[in-house]
Formats: sequence, C-alpha cells, structure tokens
Amino acid sequence: MGNVGSIKNMLKYIGKESIISSKIEDIEKADKLILPGVGAFDNGIRNLKELIPTLNKKVVEEKTPILGICLGMQLMTKCSEEGKLKGLNWINAETKKFNLDTNKYRVPHMGWNLLTIKNKSSLFKNISNDSKFYFVHSYYVVCNDKNDIASTTNYGYEFTSSFQKDNIYGTQFHPEKSHKFGMEILKNFVENC
Repeated sequence: MGNVGSIKNMLKYIGKESIISSKIEDIEKADKLILPGVGAFDNGIRNLKELIPTLNKKVVEEKTPILGICLGMQLMTKCSEEGKLKGLNWINAETKKFNLDTNKYRVPHMGWNLLTIKNKSSLFKNISNDSKFYFVHSYYVVCNDKNDIASTTNYGYEFTSSFQKDNIYGTQFHPEKSHKFGMEILKNFVENC
C-alpha cells in the first residue's frame, strides 16, 4: 500500500534497520510501526482487515509508536468521505475531500508546501516553519481535538498536515519524498518517538 520501498531506502540511508511485512508475528515483535498508504480509503481498510486486531493491541494497548503516512494517516481516523467503511478510530478525526475553486486550485494537491507547526511534537525536532514537504492527496484530515494537530498547511484553506496523539503520529505529506526534511522526520520518529 504505497511507497514502502522508498521508506525502507530512506531508513537505510539514515542507518535505521527496518523490514517490510504484513505478517502478524512481525508486527507483534516490532518496536515501531510505519503505516504507509496510497490509494482509496476502503481498499486500505480492507487490506488491513486481518491485521486490525493485532494493530489495535500494539498501538492502543501496548502504546507502540506508529507513523501513518498519507492514506496511512487517514486510515487512523474514524471515517472518510472517500469510502463507506469505518477507519481505525485511533484519532478523533474524519477525512474530508478538498472542496476548492478548481479555477485556482488543482485537486489532488500535489507538490511542495510549507507546514505551520502548531503543537510541540517530537517529529519536528530540528524542523522549522520554512521547511517544505511533498504532498499528493485529494482528501485531508479534520481533527476534532485541536490538541492532536501537530502542523497545518494552507492549500486554499488551512488543513491538518500532521497529528500526534500519544504514540500515534500521522503525516499527510510524504517524508520519504521530502528530501532532507523528510529524512529528519523519519529520523525523529525512529529516535525520539
């Protein structure tokens, strides 16, 4: 479900060991988890169906740090306007479709954009508000608890570009495509979260 190879390569580049797996036994042994994703919400949830009990145990009960990227972040919410299935419901949030003036803004939102860091998150150690990150998405997360919002981005209007609630982290942008700043995000997740 997404750029797993790119994420693995970036982790390797910064000297961090990782494996790509959908095996329950690998998830049970993991110290940290990354849930990437590209595609549609319902397909993402269907792909996780057999893993959801294990993921809930690891993330909700055992508090294993997890980073959701793009669709992976959206799957952590309660639901999405893109689909009919329920999300993982780890974050009190919904996923909404961009409703923009298409004469001014293209959907999907694709390309480089800035973040405004809202709440202190260990993901953003050594990251400033003038750092650009790479986005590709037509849907965005609306957090019902503003304390969960780690950063926002403006594309026609302000939207949540990352969140953190306890051990649960999500980025709408793609750190694996965001060069040195994305590398710093992944390094921070592995070392500081």
